Amino acid sequence: MNMAVQRKLAPALTFEPATKAHIDALVALENASFETDRLSRQRFLHWVKANNSIFSVAVLDGEVVGYGLVLLRNGTRLARLYSIAIDAKAKGCGIGRQLLAHLETQVIEADRLYMRLEVAANNTPAIALYESCGYRSFGVYANYYENNVDAVRMQKPIRQLSSQQHLPTYPWYKQTTDFTCGPAALLMAMTHLDKEQPLDQAHELELWREATTIYMTTGHGGCHPYGLALAAYRRGFDVTLFVSQADELFFDGVRSEHKKVIMRTVESTFKRQLQRTDVEVVVGQPSIETLKHSMENGATVIGLISTYQLNGYKNPHWVCVTHIDHDCLYIHDSDMDDDDTNPLEYQHIPIASADFSRMTGYGKSKLSSFIVLTAADRQKS
Repeated sequence: MNMAVQRKLAPALTFEPATKAHIDALVALENASFETDRLSRQRFLHWVKANNSIFSVAVLDGEVVGYGLVLLRNGTRLARLYSIAIDAKAKGCGIGRQLLAHLETQVIEADRLYMRLEVAANNTPAIALYESCGYRSFGVYANYYENNVDAVRMQKPIRQLSSQQHLPTYPWYKQTTDFTCGPAALLMAMTHLDKEQPLDQAHELELWREATTIYMTTGHGGCHPYGLALAAYRRGFDVTLFVSQADELFFDGVRSEHKKVIMRTVESTFKRQLQRTDVEVVVGQPSIETLKHSMENGATVIGLISTYQLNGYKNPHWVCVTHIDHDCLYIHDSDMDDDDTNPLEYQHIPIASADFSRMTGYGKSKLSSFIVLTAADRQKS
């Protein structure tokens, strides 16, 4: 019985978790569906085994007629529809819509709030389908695909949240070393306020030299909140610094007394320099509402988090907060994995407010810090 006859008889469509047994059919479907940006057999095998994805196949009368792959980023409430394909012989009978609904149900069960996707700007039928399913465009990524076609970025609040998100256009920058997350976050925040700020490695390293603690528990020192606040002030911004403790920041885990002496010297130097500025230093953690109010009034915010919920490692990490609503904070994360080629996964990452509050405490002392910047008509020497 051919597929056209089957459609007339309204056959039962089933969805199954993708397994190794489906690989041959998936590769054939991929090659028939896409001319560029194809997933290889090796990548299909990877995602079949992965524990941070939802990978389903649509089966009609024993034949694979579609698949959908959704990626789940640890520590966030975001899911991303990475790839979806429907057999050309089965199109027109609603399989794509049913598969999308099936994936969304699984995403909700995985406790995600949003589903995102990218679709070729010239794929009008797919865009129309996504829009009819509740997805809304929030940006364009130029020359995204191998054939240089732009990608339309779309998002849906799959938990039926009451507010529709309007994510801002916000610069994103990939840090170029393992220890320059602070400068990278500050670069994004400053460039959002002042497009003339250089968004490049030279500026990134310059900021690190100004703000580094010199030492951390291992390796090169990360950036001290006092140092980053000073660096922003010197570049003409008004700065408010929130820090949960006034002294001995980042000392948790540092066993070497020599390192501690150096770090105390650096910190005391930063404090003396801050006293000669009008940077407002607040000892305490701001509420999310305080940060939201500041951003609504034109400020940008960077914050210090522990990466444990994101990658399982307890490291201090600076991120740029791009948007806040009543459900989530959104962040730009500059620390893109070396084997990842898609920067979109590191932009406007939604993190539920309660989850974010748990992230903003590093080490035994639960160190937290936020730096709030506003534009100012002045220039520092």
